[in-house]
Amino acid sequence: MNVSDVKTLAGRIRAEIAKGVIGQADTIELMLVALFSGGHVLLEGPPGTAKTFLAQCFARTLGLDYGRIQFTPDLMPGDIIGTNLFNFQTSTFALTKGPIFCELLLADEINRTPPKTQAALLEAMQERNVTIDGRGHPLSDRFTVVATQNPIEQQGVYPLPEAQLDRFLFKQTLKYPSAEEELAIVALHGARAGKPDPAAMGVAVATGAEEIAAAIETVAGVRLTAEIAAYVVALVRATRESADIETGVSPRAAAMLALASRARAVIEGRDYVIPDDVKALAPPAFRHRIILSPAAEIEGRLVDDAVAGLIDRVEAPR
Repeated sequence: MNVSDVKTLAGRIRAEIAKGVIGQADTIELMLVALFSGGHVLLEGPPGTAKTFLAQCFARTLGLDYGRIQFTPDLMPGDIIGTNLFNFQTSTFALTKGPIFCELLLADEINRTPPKTQAALLEAMQERNVTIDGRGHPLSDRFTVVATQNPIEQQGVYPLPEAQLDRFLFKQTLKYPSAEEELAIVALHGARAGKPDPAAMGVAVATGAEEIAAAIETVAGVRLTAEIAAYVVALVRATRESADIETGVSPRAAAMLALASRARAVIEGRDYVIPDDVKALAPPAFRHRIILSPAAEIEGRLVDDAVAGLIDRVEAPR
């Protein structure tokens, strides 16, 4: 598969998702970048902005094994990863796999469950492996987490710890649609009773595991020059040196941003990375990894403003 084929594939996936989801073009692009770079995505937005439905449509188009976990305060780690149950007939333990054993996992309202249960995803997201009773169980090479959370809830929520957030490639903030998009949403969904069903709305499978694997191989071959690599590192290190930022982003973030930039280049039809790829992906790659300084918080500054300032100050290669 060449660069043109991957760009065409991304276009097919977009077209199928658009049959059910109006707008959210930036979010769909980030999900495609994450898919082709093996990353996970955290979607944050108010209720009713199609976070869950977007993930369902995305899974439908990919033709991957899809699983969903609705996070609640009483959810336990074993409910996610599974457990060994004793079979009295055979006098042996048998593994009952949890919903994490899939290829695309929707972790819905992930901030509504305690940290102990959230941590059940750490190994799976980083190593694509699950350990149960001391024995490792590999997950699919295509295992991807799309998590959602509601930012306006204050009661009964458990913010994700920094170690967990660092496993996500992107954090995307979904906003309310424009007036034109909202009118189209009403026209499309306003006459349908019951839950939205991607298949019933014409969203079809656009690809499969083999084609996705070939696309990922193509992304790995995209050219990233020494100057672009140095620019990525300069941006990352600038987050640790800014007076507005108490905790900057990790070396893991630098490596993930470089790979994601390769994926974005391919989606744009190029076999080389340009500074604009890095600039476009830096905000969603950084915003969940940065902790503002107390002074910046008191002054009402936002993480996105701090990242935008760094992008303006750090000189990009020409």
